[in-house]
Amino acid sequence: MKPNILWFCTDQQRFDTIAALGNEHITTPNIDALVARGVAFTNAYCQSPICTPSRASFLTGKYPSSTHVYRNGNKRFPSGETLVTKLFADAGYDCGLIGKLHLSAASKLEVRPDDGYRVFHWSHHPTPDYPAGHDYAHWLEDEKGVSPESVYSGITNFCGAGVPEEHHQTTWCAERAIDFISEERDPDQPWLLSVNCFDPHPPFDPPANYLDRYRAEDLPHPAFRPEDIPRNAKFEKVDQQSKIAIDPINCHSSQDDIPLADRKARAYEPPLEFNGREVKAAYYAMIELIDHQFGRIVRSLEETGQLDNTIIVFMSDHGEMLGDHGLIYKGCRFFEGLVHVPLIISWPQKFSENLKSEGLVELVDVAPTLLDAAGLDIPSCFQGNSLMPVLTGQADASIIRDHVICEYRDSVAMPNASNGSMYFDGRYKIIVYHGLGIGELYDLASDPDEFDDLWDNPANKENRDRLMHLHFDAMMASISPGPERIEKY
Repeated sequence: MKPNILWFCTDQQRFDTIAALGNEHITTPNIDALVARGVAFTNAYCQSPICTPSRASFLTGKYPSSTHVYRNGNKRFPSGETLVTKLFADAGYDCGLIGKLHLSAASKLEVRPDDGYRVFHWSHHPTPDYPAGHDYAHWLEDEKGVSPESVYSGITNFCGAGVPEEHHQTTWCAERAIDFISEERDPDQPWLLSVNCFDPHPPFDPPANYLDRYRAEDLPHPAFRPEDIPRNAKFEKVDQQSKIAIDPINCHSSQDDIPLADRKARAYEPPLEFNGREVKAAYYAMIELIDHQFGRIVRSLEETGQLDNTIIVFMSDHGEMLGDHGLIYKGCRFFEGLVHVPLIISWPQKFSENLKSEGLVELVDVAPTLLDAAGLDIPSCFQGNSLMPVLTGQADASIIRDHVICEYRDSVAMPNASNGSMYFDGRYKIIVYHGLGIGELYDLASDPDEFDDLWDNPANKENRDRLMHLHFDAMMASISPGPERIEKY
């Protein structure tokens, strides 16, 4: 009997936001339970620090340089690319989506590719100024008896209390997921459900009762030194949603009362100043809400007798700066907070339990892993590697890849249309900002918070040259060879 698949993907969640994986300041009991009964890949990296290219990559098992999906806001998804969900649907899986898809422009009703989803409860951005077809708004009106406008009225700050839990988009995700899981099906028909909530993407606006659980003064400050402000000036032509580094430690408040006609702009236009610990408190509260609603979904699997035969994936598309180095939100930078993401995979009685794998993995590995676990063929065009040998205890969990890569190519419409790429071998991270003649180089073994940029250090020139060659080789290897070769000449 083929396994069911619950694929839960948050938006903009950092790697260091799970209690069971080392964060003593956050409460995540349900994700912790998943860690205990599955495999946590503690060194998982996205292929782009921006939504659409990252999602296109992990849904196709291919790198952005092969899908040619580099940007948010595209007119359409390339017709020649096949989503792994379509492969599952063709193999007899009943497939559903709840939340974001974001493979093309989403300010209007997103143009769907041939995605394989029978059930499609779409909600990209939760605010009520999104278009018809926004299922979350329909849920508020038809099932909760409230208007979206009234639920969101008066919420303008980028950081602070937001929509109550009972009306929250994350709650909507859970309720729609439980409905899908509880549907009557042929006992032999497996299902795949993609749950893609919007949180903890900015604005940082958890329900008040969750925000009240976190005192900003009890949380650690962001990774910041005063030198971050002048050194960030080197990257003024690199597009980052917050371009000018500020002091997030000595800024007194994150309250920003400047009204915006379009509230969703709060999700993409960060404030000029913010208090790092206040932002962190709100961010952690959003993740605790996600944890609670994720737990409801898992309990529905238990109650319906489906848990033992369900693969659960918990991950995020990319991270968030969260005040580190005086920056917030995301963009063409490659600090750990942006590119290092959570990835936990569980299948009771089939996969190893309570295993923390330190080997390097990429999100491009998820699609081939799921196909492999379901006994389905992995297309030859896929570039990711199946993680099944690690999940089943047949391979060393500490050594998986010898490097990971990540890239940004004019991914968000900003003035400089900047391009950058990253190569990381588990110790050294080298970053090149193409066309600008600048880069960054860090030794994470001695400098895990990435304060000491070795790029211009003469003593490190030989090592930088070596890493540049490896970086170039890795980026070339990420380009698809094209159609399958069937003749020698």
